[in-house]
Amino acid sequence: MRDGVTGDPYFPDRGDRRYSVSHYDLVLSYDVHSNQLRGKASLMVEARTELRDLRLDLVGFRVSKVTVDGDAVRFSVTSQHLVVRPRTRIAAGGSVRVVVTYAGKPLPVPDGDDACGWEELDDGVLVAGQTNGAPSWFPCNDRPDDKATYRFELVVANAYHVVANGVCTSRWRSAGATTWVYEQREPMPTYLATVQIGRYVVLPVDGASVPMSAVLPKALLGRYGSAFGRQPEMLDFYARLFGPYPFAAYTVVITEDELEIPLEAQGMSTFGSNFLTSDWEHVRLVAHELSHQWFGNAVTAASWSDIWLHEGFACYCEWLWSEESGGRSADAHARSHWTKLAAKKQDLLLGDPGPDLMFDDRVYKRGALLLHALRLTIGDERFFGLLRTWIDRNCFGSVTTAMFEALAAEIHGQRLDGLFDAWLRETRLPELPASVAEPSS
Repeated sequence: MRDGVTGDPYFPDRGDRRYSVSHYDLVLSYDVHSNQLRGKASLMVEARTELRDLRLDLVGFRVSKVTVDGDAVRFSVTSQHLVVRPRTRIAAGGSVRVVVTYAGKPLPVPDGDDACGWEELDDGVLVAGQTNGAPSWFPCNDRPDDKATYRFELVVANAYHVVANGVCTSRWRSAGATTWVYEQREPMPTYLATVQIGRYVVLPVDGASVPMSAVLPKALLGRYGSAFGRQPEMLDFYARLFGPYPFAAYTVVITEDELEIPLEAQGMSTFGSNFLTSDWEHVRLVAHELSHQWFGNAVTAASWSDIWLHEGFACYCEWLWSEESGGRSADAHARSHWTKLAAKKQDLLLGDPGPDLMFDDRVYKRGALLLHALRLTIGDERFFGLLRTWIDRNCFGSVTTAMFEALAAEIHGQRLDGLFDAWLRETRLPELPASVAEPSS
């Protein structure tokens, strides 16, 4: 591809930097039993440079029609993309409305040794978009730094409950199907867009400072509290540390199927039924996914190379909740995991792990250890002030590691190059400071 076109260095065949999308309006009809999806996607496109064509990410669908500002236009479809050719060039700074009509059987998109995106359950659907799963169900500009607002309208059989990002603004039932409408008003990257479909009931969760609910099979209601019973306290604890919860509501979806790992989306997390236990290994993941609403969703890394800004922070939030909830202290977790990491191969570069290692457990743990080392260096008052300021200044935006380093230096009053270089740009595991630093006078 031409220079300046590719989306993210880790996934050069995804996304297009020549334009951005400010809003997606997705009108979908889905048959659970045949796995047939019919869609009409309307995209508000803003050109960053003059455009002769428009490349959208879309995998595995038949496209029947494309319009640009109401005019039918020529297009071509490859295995990975839809290329739209407007009748006239789109001027730099100009905006157009692109409407794509498409249909087919949505399937997960290959992602290294795994797959992501639209996935059929035994009786329903989940969408796990991270990292490049969004094109498995709608045409998009699949870049982590291209945030947009969304409207989802989805028609499914009456027996099924639908959850999507944002707030359910309307729902109406006909003889054979129900139409569900959700609106996601806070900007969101494509990989966090999701739809969950199943034979679910809704359990309102009392005690949180924001609307909170669980969506799950009726048969699992009795097991919900084992892992999720303290989630309202958890949310309020994070809000005290990092600032107000950034979205209108928080929903946990629990599938009847067992899942290998939980999945976060904006305003939502999805867990398999196998996570409904009081074991710390499951409870810590409840804390982990909730904390992503601040670190990863409200404030999102502009590039996948900075994934530690999501996973390292969420891992550290597990340790903070452990301490708050009467378990091991964050310091005890940090020193235990430092010992485990020291025994592992020292070949990971936290600041640029590469696409094959970006979700390696060492990214999570080393990122959390970096934060603990920073906390021990600058003291609690400055450290938690830094995290609150990080969220406040960058909420709903895209960030880089360099931005975090600059803010840390600003809050601390002096540069911290040595600390960040050792943890981010060298493979050898640095030592942790011995104890919490006292605040400077």
